[in-house]
Amino acid sequence: MLQEFIEGKVLCANGVVAFYPANSVGDDIEVYSDDQNRSEQTRIGVLRTLRQQCEKETDDPYLAMSDFVAPLSSGIRDYIGMFACTAGINAEELVEDYKKKNDDYRAIMTEALADRLAEAFAEYVHEEVRKTLWGYAKEESLDTEDLLKIKYEGIRPAPGYPSQPDHTEKLLMWELLEADKAGIGLTESLAMTPPASVSGLLFAHADSKYFAVGQITKEQATDYQERKSWDTRTAEKWLRPILNYDTDV
Repeated sequence: MLQEFIEGKVLCANGVVAFYPANSVGDDIEVYSDDQNRSEQTRIGVLRTLRQQCEKETDDPYLAMSDFVAPLSSGIRDYIGMFACTAGINAEELVEDYKKKNDDYRAIMTEALADRLAEAFAEYVHEEVRKTLWGYAKEESLDTEDLLKIKYEGIRPAPGYPSQPDHTEKLLMWELLEADKAGIGLTESLAMTPPASVSGLLFAHADSKYFAVGQITKEQATDYQERKSWDTRTAEKWLRPILNYDTDV
């Protein structure tokens, strides 16, 4: 089927990637339009992050994604990237066509192949970022096994996943990337559409790594709520899976 898709150019893959001047302020990452003048006047958005709170048995730090961007107070000009890509354009129509023909096998395989192609596209984009577009790891030379073991420098965490469980952080990404123009949208629940799509933030820090925020206390939830300018109900709706206390939502 994959060969059929390639020869018939059945599926369409689109993607967008961008880089912005950025610095951290506390647990926030401020994004700017001017590399030389990083101030409130040039701030075009703020990415909010959450910090680990579950007690650790080691001396490992309690991480937030903002730790991987230089603090504004340091005077270091740092950057952040973001991307969105899809291999699912036309996939949903193709699946529906197979279902109408009662060809469940091809319907299922089309969805599976589109998903895998989207993940492969994301890996390709990230490699291009590291070696060419951002170019912070130009000399990288890794085989497939090392790539699968994430031995490269930098990470691409996505909102809604363990390092940042809040799906609403996608909204700023979509605004800045104008991802809709690439045919990649967000549903009301902030799932990506087409479903065979991948997105994420791009960090180049040498010590950046994937982690899980885990459960957070009401104190941090309240702080996050204030930073997001949310009411309590909205905060508890979006953060519910990681709250260590009961809510009415």
